[in-house]
Amino acid sequence: MKKLIIGFFFLLATECVLAQSKDVEAYLDRAYEKTELGDHRGAIQDYNKAIEINPNDSDTYYNRGTTKVRLEDHRGAIQDYSRAIELNPNSEIAYFNRGITKMILEDYRGAIQDHSKVIELNPNNEIAYVIRGNTKMILEDYRGAIQDYSRAIELNPDSEITYSGRGYAKKKLEDYRGAIQDYNKNIELDPNSSDAYFQRGLLKVLLEDIDGGCLDLSKAGELGHDTVYDAIKKFCN
Repeated sequence: MKKLIIGFFFLLATECVLAQSKDVEAYLDRAYEKTELGDHRGAIQDYNKAIEINPNDSDTYYNRGTTKVRLEDHRGAIQDYSRAIELNPNSEIAYFNRGITKMILEDYRGAIQDHSKVIELNPNNEIAYVIRGNTKMILEDYRGAIQDYSRAIELNPDSEITYSGRGYAKKKLEDYRGAIQDYNKNIELDPNSSDAYFQRGLLKVLLEDIDGGCLDLSKAGELGHDTVYDAIKKFCN
């Protein structure tokens, strides 16, 4: 009799767990569908319900945080990403998105810390190096930015935007020839980059190659650069 009673309660408990599990899945599925339809507030309500049932699922907090970003609730998103990280300290994507969100809130040093953690977890994450480089540029750490851009280029030598970033950092350090080399590569990879022609043109002018600089500025104008004509008036007429 005792065994029967124990067995009954075990089955009852198992059914409750399964029911809760199905409820969580139902809320998560519905949250996903609402997100696809653009009903982000409705999705958050479903994530809330899922978290009430299972408050220890890292992915649910991460997904709710991502939804909050879409509603521009960046501080709320950071709280969710932080909880996701507490539950799963190796969540590369949670650190990555928290770092991006900190950038939006102008917490640049906090963003660098998060993207440094991403790189620690995945040393081959090219985008993390680029974003950390961009953040260092904001903080005027141009040498640090160049190091990050260079590592990103090692991982992906065909990313024109990374050459552009490194070229601009070199320009800020007055390494004009090195900057021109990077913009050359930028243009090789993206021949329609008006900004690359614009920046290279200005660099050539700084090196007193006025004719070469004006050719580049003219090309930038042909490609639709919206401020280049002020530079052309200043240096080329």
